[in-house]
Amino acid sequence: MNRSQSIQQLTSTSQWDIIIIGGGATGLGCAVDAASRGYKTLLLEKYDFAKGTSSRATKLVHGGVRYLAQGNIRLVREALMERGRLLKNAPHVCHTLAFVVPFYKSWQKWYYGFGLWLYELLSGKLSLGPTKFLSKQGALRNLPNLQEEKLTGGVLYFDGQFDDSRLAINLAQTATEQGATVINYFAVTDFIKQGSTIMGVIAKDGLSEQSFTISTKSVINATGVFADELLQLAEGHREQTITPSQGIHLVVDKHFFKGIAGLMVPKTDDGRVLFAIPWHDKVLLGTTDTAVENISTEPTALKEEVDFVIGHFNRYASSAIGYRDVRSVFAGLRPLAKSSGKKQTAVMPRDHHIEALPSGLIHVTGGKWTTYRNMAEHAVDKAAAYAGLEKINCKTKTLHLHGWHEGDEHSHWSVYGTDAALIKEMMADDSGLAEQIHPQYPYSRAEVKWMAEHEMAMTVEDVLARRIRLLFLDANAAMEAAATVALVMARALKKEQDWIDEQISTFINLAKGYLLK
Repeated sequence: MNRSQSIQQLTSTSQWDIIIIGGGATGLGCAVDAASRGYKTLLLEKYDFAKGTSSRATKLVHGGVRYLAQGNIRLVREALMERGRLLKNAPHVCHTLAFVVPFYKSWQKWYYGFGLWLYELLSGKLSLGPTKFLSKQGALRNLPNLQEEKLTGGVLYFDGQFDDSRLAINLAQTATEQGATVINYFAVTDFIKQGSTIMGVIAKDGLSEQSFTISTKSVINATGVFADELLQLAEGHREQTITPSQGIHLVVDKHFFKGIAGLMVPKTDDGRVLFAIPWHDKVLLGTTDTAVENISTEPTALKEEVDFVIGHFNRYASSAIGYRDVRSVFAGLRPLAKSSGKKQTAVMPRDHHIEALPSGLIHVTGGKWTTYRNMAEHAVDKAAAYAGLEKINCKTKTLHLHGWHEGDEHSHWSVYGTDAALIKEMMADDSGLAEQIHPQYPYSRAEVKWMAEHEMAMTVEDVLARRIRLLFLDANAAMEAAATVALVMARALKKEQDWIDEQISTFINLAKGYLLK
C-alpha cells in the first residue's frame, strides 16, 4: 500500500461504484468484498485504519458464550461460522486458543458444561476442538495461577484469538490487491446531492489539507460509533441509531497469570464475561460494559471500570494485582444498534443492522469483529442493488487475506505472515535495521521502515499503537521507543527534524493516557 499512489488513483477516476466511509473492521471488510466482486471501490478513513473500536477489542474471534445464555442462538451460530472462516482465511494472524471456565460451586459444572457443549455443537464442522471437563488438577495444569480455595474443577473449550489492528491492516492490503483504493487520514466533510439523493462526497486530505470532490453511485457509512454524525449530515435530522458502550482492558505481565489457556468467567457483577488471556507475551484482562454519552477517538477508562476489572481478576487469581502492576490500559467504544426498551448495554444485542436511507446512504450499525465479513457481504449486496450495479456473488467466504501463511511459528513475526520474509531481507541488507526499537521487546527498526513504506503508517502512533502493539502492551516502553521510531519513519518518509520533534511530543502526550494515574 502506498498513500501517494492511492491519491493518484483517486484523482484519475471519474466515478466510483461504491465509496466506503470508515476504515475499521466493517469498512475494510466492505472494501475487500466490493473490490473482489469487481466493483470500482474507494475507502476513505478520517484517521488511521482501526484507529477506533477496531483496535481496542478483547482480541477474540468468538461466537459469544453470553449471547447463548441470552438465547440468541442465531447470532451465536452465525458468529461461530464466521470464526471458522476467519481462522482458515487468515491463520497467520488468527489462531485457536483453549479457555478454562473454573468451577467453585457444584451447580456450575453441569450448567456451564452443558452450555459450552452446545456452543461447540453449534459450530458444526468448523469446531475448533472438543469441550471436556477438567479435575481440579487439570484446571491448575492449564492455569497454574488460579485461586485454589474451593476450586473443584473446570471445563475446557476452544475459541479463536487474533490481533485486531494487524488483521485490519491485512484487510486494507487485501482490498488494495483486489483493486480497491484505500486512503487513511482522508475525511468526508459533506455530501454532493441531486435533489435529496447522494451523488458523491467532498473529502479533505488531512495531511495536505487539499479538498476533493468525488462522484459515486453509492455510499456505505461504516464509521462505527460516529455513524450517526454522517447519517444526520446525509438525512438532515437528528435521529440516533447507536447506543455507545465502553469496554476497557488492562494489560499486565505474564507472571501474574501463567498458563497455556485463557480464563473465562461467564458472569460478572455487570452481566458480562471476564477474560484473562495470553496476548503477545502479556496477559490481557477485560472487559466492562458501561453506557456512555460522549464519544471520542481516545476514550478514557473510568476509575470504577479499572477497579471492577482488577477486583474481579483478583477473585480468581492466586497473585493479586494493583494499579502499579498495569502496563497499559485502553478503552474502546462499541457501536451497539439502538434497542428500544433496553437500558443496560450488557444485554443489548450485538446483531448488525443495515439500511438504505432516503438519501441513498447505506447505513451500517451494530455487529462485532468476528462477523465483519458477513456484515460486509450484506452491506455490499445492498449498495450494489441500490446503485443498479451488475449482480455479482460475494467471494470472501474462502478468500485468503494478505499474508496468508500456515505454520506453527509463535513469535512476534507470526502476524506478518508471508511479509515476515521480506522484512527479514531488509534486515539482512542493512544490519542497522536489525536493531531493536526497545531493549525489552523484539520489534526491530526494519519493521518500522516496512510499515512506513508498505503499510501506510503515517505517524509514530500508527506504528506503536496499531502496526506494532507496544502502546497497548507497555505504555512506558512505547514512550521510550518513540524517538527511535520517529527517526526511522522520517528517513523512510523523507521528513525533517521538526516533524520528528512534533511526532515524539504528540505521541508521548497520547501515551500518558494509557497509564493509570
